[in-house]
Amino acid sequence: MSSQVLVEAPGVHRVEDHTPREPGPGEALVAVHAVGICGSDREVYQGNRPEGYVRYPLVPGHEWSGTVTAVGAGVPGSLTGRKVVGEGFRNCQVCDRCHAGETTLCTAGYEETGFTRPGAMAATLTLPARLLHVLPDDADLTAAALLEPAACIAAAALKANARPGERVAVVGTGTLGMFAVQFLAAGSPAELLVVGTRNDREALARRFGASDFRLRSQELPADFDVVIETAGSASAARTAAALLRRGGRLVLTGIPAPGADGLDPTDLVVRQLEVHTVFGAPPDAWAHTVRVFGAGLLDPLPLVTHEVPLTDFPRAIELVGAGDPAVGKVLLRP
Repeated sequence: MSSQVLVEAPGVHRVEDHTPREPGPGEALVAVHAVGICGSDREVYQGNRPEGYVRYPLVPGHEWSGTVTAVGAGVPGSLTGRKVVGEGFRNCQVCDRCHAGETTLCTAGYEETGFTRPGAMAATLTLPARLLHVLPDDADLTAAALLEPAACIAAAALKANARPGERVAVVGTGTLGMFAVQFLAAGSPAELLVVGTRNDREALARRFGASDFRLRSQELPADFDVVIETAGSASAARTAAALLRRGGRLVLTGIPAPGADGLDPTDLVVRQLEVHTVFGAPPDAWAHTVRVFGAGLLDPLPLVTHEVPLTDFPRAIELVGAGDPAVGKVLLRP
């Protein structure tokens, strides 16, 4: 019997029987191979995700990979049997932001797989086929389960528009930071600095293409063309801005706690810094991620440290929040 995780309310969950929902018109049924857990899933379980960004009871799971097993009316039958990943944002497709391709800013309101719609912590997932991105036939589905966070960083890399020969840096050494290193390394930078708080991440950062690694507590240069921040704290954002040359480009992806002190507007204006932010991944970022992954320029597997059965959901949540440096990406396997 197949199973699913149902979070009934903050701190209350059960593992129950799962019945696949047959795809309706425009939909596809996906057999889930693996689903990743991130800090936002922990927020869902603990009940501290911002109001309006979760709806209980809920099957979580927004980072996933799988294989299409059936399609509904209006969906090409050739999709059946293909390996896929999928966008999470359930955009309306008709507002001005959707027409501009900015689907994460849909004005119809926030709806996302695994937060307000049933997610992938189940044996199967039924969703609109238009959200799927087809992978190469030989794709490693375990690695592909990490393409959702990779797509968020792809959005940042596209906004940063780093050019070959520029000096670039990444602040943060978690999953997002390591993906940022890989995307920036693919663009042939003159220098790629990674700034973190843990020395044990240096070897992995260099493996992914970093040319230098420093701790935030060390003296840092201030002459980079592009910096991507992934750490999710106000202090990390300030560190990232301080790394930039005058006129440099900054992309913030982390979300600090509410009320955090932000960047100094005087500094931003006087140094004429170009600041971008990212919330989720629009279609172009997903397409870019799948292309880069298919070309072998993105290697998610070294980030995975634990794979546990779906029934071990509580242990997986505990691992993610334990603060253990030996814990990287945790995957659930239905």
